[in-house]
Amino acid sequence: MTESLADTLSSADTPGTRGTRMPREKRREQVMAQARKVFMESGYHAAGMDEIAEAAGVSKPVLYQHFPSKLELYLALLDRGIDELLQSADAALASTTDNKERVGATMRAYFAFVADRNSAYRLVFESDVMNESAVRARVDRAHEAIASKIADVISADTGLSNEQAMLLGSGLQGLAQVAASRWLVGEQSDMSLEDAADLVASLAWRGIRSFPLTHPPE
Repeated sequence: MTESLADTLSSADTPGTRGTRMPREKRREQVMAQARKVFMESGYHAAGMDEIAEAAGVSKPVLYQHFPSKLELYLALLDRGIDELLQSADAALASTTDNKERVGATMRAYFAFVADRNSAYRLVFESDVMNESAVRARVDRAHEAIASKIADVISADTGLSNEQAMLLGSGLQGLAQVAASRWLVGEQSDMSLEDAADLVASLAWRGIRSFPLTHPPE
């Protein structure tokens, strides 16, 4: 089988990788992992494709074989980060049928996403390229998706209309995001992730529990 240009170039990217061949998907993953670090450390505008290529141990032609532009690389990372957050929210919401515990689990999942230095939190919520329509649209969809997941639970349990449940879901999503971001800024304090998440969860629960259940437990 004829070797692709990307594979040919990748075998001579750097002295450390000279003579070695890496499958295209594995190379792409390597590039994305290193690009995520560069973007989170430098921001979108300050990060350069030269810097990303060097960090990933590839030549610029190989980098452009995988991602034709810096924006396309950033969007690929943003999509992955949003998927990670949504999967975490799904797992938290499905972890229990006890609504108080569900609120706590969801809040802890949000705080954990923010606290994980390897997560794409800064790409999703602290992007310096929000004026780019493709980035803004993705972040807005992430907010909407999380609020919708919360709203589905609220609607099913309380009998509130979809519009009412979505408003409450958006409020809880915003509470989690802003509180977790504020905690991250002061993470050098003595408040642990668990304590901070549980504190905010207690505030959320005191509000949401006032809505009567459509089918209260016997």
